[in-house]
Amino acid sequence: MQTQLGSAAFPRLLRRSLSYIPSILYSLHSLLNLFHFFRFLSNSSPQSQKHKEMASPFLSNTTISFSSSLSSSSLPRIAPSIPFSSIRSNSTPRRILTVRSKIREIFMPALSSTMTEGKIVSWVKSEGDVLSKGESVVVVESDKADMDVETFYDGILAAIVVGEGETAPVGAAIGILAETEDEIAEAKAKAASKSGASTPSAPPPAPAPGAASTPAPPKSTPAPAAPTVAEGPRKTVATPFAKKLAKQHKVDIESVVGTGPYGRITPEDIEAAAGLSPSKKNVGLAVVVETKPAAPAKAPAASAAPSSLPPPVPGSTVVPFTTMQAAVSKNMVESLSVPTFRVGYPVTTDALDALYEKVKPKGVTMTALLAKAAAMALAQHPLVNSSCKDGKSFTYNSNINIAVAVAINGGLITPVLQDADKLDLYLLSQKWKELVEKARAKQLQPQEYNSGTFTLSNLGMFGVDRFDAILPPGQGAIMAVGASKPTVVADADGFFSVKNKMLVNVTADHRIIYGADLAAFLQTFSKIVENPESLTL
Repeated sequence: MQTQLGSAAFPRLLRRSLSYIPSILYSLHSLLNLFHFFRFLSNSSPQSQKHKEMASPFLSNTTISFSSSLSSSSLPRIAPSIPFSSIRSNSTPRRILTVRSKIREIFMPALSSTMTEGKIVSWVKSEGDVLSKGESVVVVESDKADMDVETFYDGILAAIVVGEGETAPVGAAIGILAETEDEIAEAKAKAASKSGASTPSAPPPAPAPGAASTPAPPKSTPAPAAPTVAEGPRKTVATPFAKKLAKQHKVDIESVVGTGPYGRITPEDIEAAAGLSPSKKNVGLAVVVETKPAAPAKAPAASAAPSSLPPPVPGSTVVPFTTMQAAVSKNMVESLSVPTFRVGYPVTTDALDALYEKVKPKGVTMTALLAKAAAMALAQHPLVNSSCKDGKSFTYNSNINIAVAVAINGGLITPVLQDADKLDLYLLSQKWKELVEKARAKQLQPQEYNSGTFTLSNLGMFGVDRFDAILPPGQGAIMAVGASKPTVVADADGFFSVKNKMLVNVTADHRIIYGADLAAFLQTFSKIVENPESLTL
């Protein structure tokens, strides 16, 4: 019975399956017609003609034979096939979209959260060089390090807006990038407009003697002011060396017009009056001053403006801050707004010194030992690792990142040992060595110097026994470590002995950390240092 039912069901199943074949063939053929149509559209565009010339003959022949065999099939059609000849002759003209080349600007990046302007150290590429995406273009000096700036686009460096040694604010254009050679001229014009707009308006050039004499009569119109200046004796202000030169060369100092600040007579003015190779700059300034007789009368008013600044010391040289020094100055001034207090604690270091002698041949430094001990103590006192930035709340930092102060040429920087409590001592020492090398070369990345949650400053290697450190902005505490020195101590029984001790001073933000909190942290730190076996675990 089952065999008869199976034999009867099989023809019905076969017929049902065969009934779907025409629909499948119709669908396939309609898809092939659409494929021919879109292929025709792509072949008719100029770009496809260019690519067709570059294609191999084998690929084009196989494509043609494949399409012709499909079009000649006698399959039933759902939609009528589209004759290609009629499409070529009767098709409406298509709108050709053209992509114009772009001119992009290379901006001064913000390499750190405190960076407001950057200085161009050097241009790695020159004008006219072809650039690729991700390629280094310029080296920028931020407030903490020198970093390579990469381009985000392919193109040609058409113009350099900010030259080497010049500074620019964050976000300002420092270079112009053209996509093709045809846009280089336009990019240079844009760079010229950028440089003209960015540079401050220069003071008007000094007028020539002939030109300066023409506006003199209008300036002398107020008649009452001129006699008052001429009647009274004019006070002569000159530098001591200028007076000495005037006596040597027998120059009447009263007849010399000074070109220094507020009309002060300088040695160059005396040399110019005596005919001893005066410089062109001094001569030009002297002519300008002679055409303005009212200048001495305005000197008191001008001198009243900078009265808050002390007068310059004779023979001194004014040196402007570097970018790093300016950043340090800004941070130190900002730290004055934080209410801080300081706590000192003596720590016995005999056991730590013995451990250091054992691990020193393996590359472990005393700074790494102290950083590891501080990190382990902070793990037990998370409040000391917190920070207050808005004056209304404080933040518990989940990571313990120890920033260590390092002095480099021209400034100070604090490389950060991230997750110092989780790294073993040897890996921490290796990481610290790498950070110091990068700091000396000014190659630290922003996250390697601005992510600290607690700072350690060690001057013990210089023999300093005690000092106070200034709290960095955005942190809760900083530890100042002095030198370890032999000290006579007495035990509970009155017996004297000599032990090595170092004094640790911690400066903390009193808004979030109180005296008892800091004292408990220092006790934990002292126990770790006096029993340093846990540092090597």
